[in-house]
Amino acid sequence: MPYEPPPALGDLDLAEIAELVAQRKLPPVESWNPAKSGDSEMRIAADGRWFHQDGEITRPAMVRAFSSLLRVEAGGNYWLVTPQEKLSIAVDDVPFIAVDAQIHDASIAFRLNTDDLVVAGPENRIETRLYEGVPVPYLHVRAGLWARCSRPVYYELAEHALNADPEMLGLWSEGMFFALDIAG
Repeated sequence: MPYEPPPALGDLDLAEIAELVAQRKLPPVESWNPAKSGDSEMRIAADGRWFHQDGEITRPAMVRAFSSLLRVEAGGNYWLVTPQEKLSIAVDDVPFIAVDAQIHDASIAFRLNTDDLVVAGPENRIETRLYEGVPVPYLHVRAGLWARCSRPVYYELAEHALNADPEMLGLWSEGMFFALDIAG
């Protein structure tokens, strides 16, 4: 079956985004504890590109499939996990990049570089971290996995926060306020 990316965020309302999020069924990698482990010889670069043995994985369906098998452990080690084995994977910063955002009234929806959709809220918080010396918003995706906001998304969020309340920079989504430290 060929991979069909979801429609552009701008073409969806919040109910449609929520439905697409609910439809995405991920494997229960947190519950799998295979005895066999090894090295996948894979790396996720800081810009979100995936590599195997230094060759870039360019098929979006492959990246999306691999991303569904990601798990991070308490020590910060990343793994690709199946019921039979777990393979280490190097991650330069975080495994995902938020490449698009749409603000719908009191909710913010994001599209990741893997075409996954995430709505910021209690389960998917936004926090500011330093990346290359610059404060940048990061979005919790699932089970300790994070996405860094791309520069255009960062600027869009900052502009929205400045327009909403220049005295208290931040964003509301799903009833939660997320402070933005855009000054560092």
